[in-house]
This record gives sequence, C-alpha cells and structure tokens, in this order.
Amino acid sequence: MLSVENLHISYGAIKALHGVSLEVPRGSIVTLIGANGAGKSTTLRGLSGLVKSTSGSIKYDSEEISKLSAHKIVGRGLCHVPEGRMIFANLTVHENLLMGAYLQRDRKWISTQTEYVFSLFPRLKEREKQSAGTLSGGEQQMLAIGRALLGRPKFLMLDEPSLGIAPLLVKTIFERIVEINREQGLTILLVEQNANLALEVSSYAYVLETGKILLEGPSSELRANPEVQAAYLGA
Repeated sequence: MLSVENLHISYGAIKALHGVSLEVPRGSIVTLIGANGAGKSTTLRGLSGLVKSTSGSIKYDSEEISKLSAHKIVGRGLCHVPEGRMIFANLTVHENLLMGAYLQRDRKWISTQTEYVFSLFPRLKEREKQSAGTLSGGEQQMLAIGRALLGRPKFLMLDEPSLGIAPLLVKTIFERIVEINREQGLTILLVEQNANLALEVSSYAYVLETGKILLEGPSSELRANPEVQAAYLGA
C-alpha cells in the first residue's frame, strides 16, 4: 500500500534522512523503531507532506505523492497522528473529533464513526463536552487517534502513542490500535520508543539509526535478534 524508495530529507544544511526505503503491505501493522534523533518522526512527517523530501519516491496506492501538499494527502486517506498529540486544547472533545472530519460530507457516516470512536474509548464519551486541554495525557492520545479516525483513513501513521502516558493507559491504547487494524482493516505504520510493545503488535519492523535503515525483518525475528535486544529491548 505504501512504498518508499531512497528518501532523503534535510532541514537546511542538516541531513535528517539518508536514503530510507521501506514498504507497508495493505492491512498490516509495520513499526519503525530507533533511538531519539534517528529520524523516525521525520520519516512520518515526510510521508504526510509536512516536510518535503529533497529526493526519493513515496508511492501510496501506486500513486506518487511526494510532491502533494499535506491536505491532499489526508484527502487520499493517509492520516497522521503526530508526536505530542497536537489536540486543540480550547475545543471540546467532540469539537476535536469534528475537526478530524473536516473533509467529510456524509453526516450519517460522521455520526456513526463518532460512536465507533466512543465505543473504542469510553472515556472520551464521558468527557465529550469537556475542554480537551483538561484531559490527561492518555486521554489526549485517545482523542488524537479518534480525531484521525474521523478523517476516514485507509492508512494510519502513529507517532509515539505511548509517550508520557501512564503504563495502564498505554496497554489500553495498544490494544485499541490492534483492534482498529482488525475491525476497520486499517493499515498502520507505527513509530514507537517502546520497542518491546511495538514489536509485539506489529508483523514487520524496520530499525532506523541516524537517518538510515540499519535492520529490517519480521517483528518476531527482530525481537530475538541479540543486537536489537541489546540496543532497544533492555536485554
């Protein structure tokens, strides 16, 4: 569903990605792991059009999208849940969800999908009329994922969903990520600092180091790899 070849991204004179290539099959969960500063978030920002590549190819559903603007990429069903959640703090939970649906015109679908999000995350239903800025970190992450689901995604990119969240809520959120993948058939590209969790829920993984792909393979194989265990799994 997504094919990236030899992607290069720079921030001024600083080269952030040095020829990243990866593939995400339709219906799968693929993860990108690596240390801070490895280029994981930059990769997602490049795929969603928030930063432009200097060279390389990004094909989504066989269409080259590397030159498209971010809102056109969202319109094709590729939605990005950014690191830090980026919710609208002064809007209510429900208003934040509706912001995710700004390209949608089918009111019935919006209503049905909102109820689906509330069934996934009952806490959001309880806080529907509450200002989003008053939510806990975990609840804000739930809201950020819910908002993306209102964008009618076919392909969901999640950047550090466990960051700054209580362990109990992290478990809930990852269970829901797997549920979304299975129930809605969503293809997911996951960037996650918690490599153990990421490799547990994904089928295939890439290890990024200083802007390059260092290793790749089935997640179960990478979990058993002594090099990966020593560097990322605390073994």
